Amino acid sequence: MKRYDVDLNNLPPLTAQQREEVQALSGAPDSEIDYGDIASRDDSFWLNAVRNPFYKPVKTSTTLRLDADVLAWFKAQGKGYQTRMNDILRQAMIHGLQKG
Repeated sequence: MKRYDVDLNNLPPLTAQQREEVQALSGAPDSEIDYGDIASRDDSFWLNAVRNPFYKPVKTSTTLRLDADVLAWFKAQGKGYQTRMNDILRQAMIHGLQKG
């Protein structure tokens, strides 16, 4: 097995053959592209899909003005209220993205 390290900020230039291949592919209609080496994924696959367990979004500290009763309700549920608030906002965000 060979290992190659690639500096994504300093990629080597494409060869003439690579440029020709890219040009040919960019001009081809989707119907002429062979997807045979890619496993098909039907809706049942995506229904059971889970987010990468190692994914961890970057947290940002911010100031947020909330109604006092809303904040009191979250705090009354105990430790982790900020995480619960974030989860609810994320669900709303995903719902909004799915609506288009």
